[in-house]
Amino acid sequence: MERYTNFKDFYPYYLSEHDNKYTKLLHFIGTTISIYFYVRFFMTFNFMFLLYSLLAGYGFAWIAHFFVEHNKPATFKYPLWSLIGDHKMYLEILQGKHKIF
Repeated sequence: MERYTNFKDFYPYYLSEHDNKYTKLLHFIGTTISIYFYVRFFMTFNFMFLLYSLLAGYGFAWIAHFFVEHNKPATFKYPLWSLIGDHKMYLEILQGKHKIF
């Protein structure tokens, strides 16, 4: 795998690792649940909600990569850029740039 030095170059690679619409769908579901737990955390400052957020986001994403896309999540090599990429892809799905249905 190529070493990326900026997010602009990384993001096309990130999208290429999410070719299957069901991979994108599982990411979308996990990110939606994760955002819900972020909000709950900021409402209560109960740190368990941060744990739930991570479990939801990564759980759905990793299931998608291992069982649908059959590849390794980019999170293992690029944790921060993968998180940013996931949220960027989430917004692009909401904007209709990626089809998941």
